[in-house]
Amino acid sequence: MGHDTAVSEYPPAAAGRPPGAGADTDAGEELIRALHRDHAAPLLRFVLHLVGGDRRRAEDVVHATLLRAWQNIHRLDHREGSLRPWLVSTARRIAVDERPGLPAQARGSGGGAVEPLPTAEELDTALRLMAMSDAMEALSDAHREVLAETYLKGRTVNEAASVLGVPPATVRSRVYYALRSLKIALDERGVAQ
Repeated sequence: MGHDTAVSEYPPAAAGRPPGAGADTDAGEELIRALHRDHAAPLLRFVLHLVGGDRRRAEDVVHATLLRAWQNIHRLDHREGSLRPWLVSTARRIAVDERPGLPAQARGSGGGAVEPLPTAEELDTALRLMAMSDAMEALSDAHREVLAETYLKGRTVNEAASVLGVPPATVRSRVYYALRSLKIALDERGVAQ
C-alpha cells in the first residue's frame, strides 16, 4: 500500500476476538488481514469523499468497517470479490451514522428514519469509482498529470503542454500511453469499459 493511502494494520493485536470465534479464529484473522491488504486503500479513497477529505475520520471509518467485518466474519461470504460491496455499504453507513453535528436520532441511534441501503446501481458506481481511482494510482505521475489536464480539466493538447511545460507531441504521446496503461490496470481489476 502506498504511503499516501496507508491505514494502520487492522485488527490490532489487543483487539478482542469476534463473537462466536472458536478454533478457526486464526483463519478469521488471516481473512481480515487479507481484507485490509486488498480493500483498505480503495475503501479509504472512497470514504475520504464521503467525509469531505477528513483523513483521520476516513481512517476511523475504514477501521470501524474492517472491525465490523471481523466481528461478522462467520456470516460473510468469502468468495473472491464478494466482500467489497458489503464493505462499501458498511463504510457508507458508518460514515453517515458518525457524521458530526447530527442529532442522535438522525444518526440512526434513536428511533429516527433508517438510512436506505444503496441501490445496486449506486454500489456499482461506487465500486467502479474505487477501481478507477485505484487504477489511476497505478499510473506514473506523468501519466496521471496528463490525463488530469486533458480529460479531467478539459484542456486541449496545446493548453496541457503549456501547463505541464512540455511540447505538445509529448502530451499526445503521454495521453496515448497513459490510456493504454489505464486500460490494462482496469482490466486487471475486472472493470469492463
